Amino acid sequence: MFSFGDLAYLALAVFLVAVGLGVGWAFLRLAVTFDRLSSLIRGAEREVLPVINKVGGSVDRVNAQLDKLDQATDSAVDAVDAVDQAVRSVSFAVKRPVQKVAGFTAGVSHGWASLRTRRNWREAVDQGKAAAARREHDLDEELRAPHG
Repeated sequence: MFSFGDLAYLALAVFLVAVGLGVGWAFLRLAVTFDRLSSLIRGAEREVLPVINKVGGSVDRVNAQLDKLDQATDSAVDAVDAVDQAVRSVSFAVKRPVQKVAGFTAGVSHGWASLRTRRNWREAVDQGKAAAARREHDLDEELRAPHG
């Protein structure tokens, strides 16, 4: 005879078989998903690693070029320093004679003007010497004053 206990066991058996089939189906789908993920990772490794290697090589070449540029800029700075030193040397060598010539012309100009107005040779010479000294002093002050 078939009792309600047998019916409960039968229902439980059917339920467990259905759950087993459902879990089996879920594991099968999960396995397929993991296989696809694994394939994606392998493809990414095949495609991305060479790109990373190329980028690394490019970075190395850029760094080498930057090192060359650094050397070139250092050379340019050295050249500018050398030119600056040369200009300072020439300027120093020319400065004093230019001051003397400017003082001389100022002295002659003032002396001549004094001679024309006062008609006194001695006073004209003194006026010229004073003007020459003032002009040389003024030029010296101008050259020593900071410009900016």
